[in-house]
Amino acid sequence: MPIPRRTALTLLALAAASAPALAQDSKYPSKPVTLVVPQVAGGANDAIARIVAQKLSETLGQQFIVDNRPGAGGNIGTAATARAKADGYTLLLTADSAYVINPALYKSTGFDPLKDFEPVGTVASSGYVVVANNHFAPNNIAELITAAKAAPGKINIASAGNGTVNHLFGEMLGKAAGIDMTHVPYKGASAAVTDLVGGTVQVSVQSLPSSIAFIKGGKLKVLAVVNEKRIAALPDVPTVGETVKNLGYTPWYGVFAPAGTPKAIVAQLQAAIGQVLEAPDVREKLAGIGCEPLKIGPEPLAALIRKELPRWAKVVKEADVTLD
Repeated sequence: MPIPRRTALTLLALAAASAPALAQDSKYPSKPVTLVVPQVAGGANDAIARIVAQKLSETLGQQFIVDNRPGAGGNIGTAATARAKADGYTLLLTADSAYVINPALYKSTGFDPLKDFEPVGTVASSGYVVVANNHFAPNNIAELITAAKAAPGKINIASAGNGTVNHLFGEMLGKAAGIDMTHVPYKGASAAVTDLVGGTVQVSVQSLPSSIAFIKGGKLKVLAVVNEKRIAALPDVPTVGETVKNLGYTPWYGVFAPAGTPKAIVAQLQAAIGQVLEAPDVREKLAGIGCEPLKIGPEPLAALIRKELPRWAKVVKEADVTLD
């Protein structure tokens, strides 16, 4: 049965009216994209974000601008991104610690990690290490444990601050190995590393981006790798888990969009990030700061977050740490 002329004209008019919107969606991104980093410039997350942002700009033909919004352990920038318009033009690139540990550390973070964001995917994993100053006698984790048992509370372990991954993994190590070390919190990783090099403190858990220059320069020695598996940057250094069974942690960095961002945009971003992480220059730059590309898509990342939240809540509770 033929369509009446009036109905046909109406359908054509509706199609014409919707055409510009469809064309606009297909052109994403049509303007610069803000990539919020909820930590200060110069840290591991910032370094990773700038490597990824530069390549995304080349890949998608629009500038990806890194916007550092530090404060409250990452809560300020994360919460601000959660409230941004869900159009793909404001994204979050954050360390897992600020995303899955903060909800257990703070009474209110200003965001819900499960409800306020659409996971896009991970971009990198970072090497983490147990490092010591060169005057400290132990050269590996077994020797550190022996020294700590011989002198309970006498070894100082520095961190980037209360509730940081550095601090919490030190607590995990102490509990798993049955040792007591004195935690010395600093205001940031750089201050902790400076005093570690100077001999004010003996040992620390640090990310490779914050310590690799001192390791390569011979100013710090590595006792073990914190990650579950040995890392490419230090292939001959054993993991903590090779001495203390079932103890390990591999930090990841991921991209998130505000909840409600169109699935097509999330998929396009995920595909672009996957392409970026295959680029030889990106892999080389990440390796230079002790990181490796890590590709986990939206659904597996969401599942990982659901698994990590209760895990870290337990660690925080056992360490009796709150930051409000």
